Amino acid sequence: MLTLAMTLLTLTPAPPPASASPPPVLLKQEEDETPVVDKRPEIKQLLDRFQAHTKKRGAEDLEAIGVIDELLQEFPNSGPKDRKAIVKGLDKCFKLKRTKELEPGVPDVRLYTAAAVAMGRMGPESVKPLSKQLGAKAFRKRERLLRTIALALGTTENLEAVGPLLSLLKHHNPTLVAAGAEALSHFNEAPLKLRKEMFSEQLKILMGQKATKDIDPTNVEAHERWNRISGPIVNSLQKLSGHDERDPESWQTWWNKNKKKDWDTLG
Repeated sequence: MLTLAMTLLTLTPAPPPASASPPPVLLKQEEDETPVVDKRPEIKQLLDRFQAHTKKRGAEDLEAIGVIDELLQEFPNSGPKDRKAIVKGLDKCFKLKRTKELEPGVPDVRLYTAAAVAMGRMGPESVKPLSKQLGAKAFRKRERLLRTIALALGTTENLEAVGPLLSLLKHHNPTLVAAGAEALSHFNEAPLKLRKEMFSEQLKILMGQKATKDIDPTNVEAHERWNRISGPIVNSLQKLSGHDERDPESWQTWWNKNKKKDWDTLG
């Protein structure tokens, strides 16, 4: 997967000299594994740099994004305390105000976006913070950012993300409904009972919107909503079930026939 450095412009200054820190903590693991060092001073230094950049009211957000990329690379090899600290540090940036626009009508949400994308690869620690931001009032008009957060939740592939994503299917904004469906498609290896729940909820949304648009062919809004959500939902149904259909009625028929069966043994 491409790192943030390859998808976002970064400008990262050299790290400051290391200050005196308590010795890192070694975590015991299996004998054939390398011990994980926790509470590493370099993690604290990265977080301090990140915070310093973010306090510049947007003037050093590109530098901050560069540090996010460094933290993302460190995360997989970090101990639980460092992992928690990294997620907590990134989550704090969502509380910062960014009023600058990249161009008229286009808010500068690059810092938030970079943090969300990175946190999508920092589960399970990042699931609760991301879920909180999905419902944050400060971002309710930031459609693209909310979509990114939803997709990041899916990327975690942590089962605690399923609830918030299912709730997103009922959102008035079809872009976010589509994002919820796309994110749920990541859970194709979840327990069968949960996959059936995700499948059922999305099928209800699909069939309900189809009925709405079919009742009134002149309802432009209903047709636009259908065009936006149907593709992602159908794709999610395919991944969750391991079955391939295109027509909504065919999906309903398949569900009625197979909802009590073991999908993992179906031919």
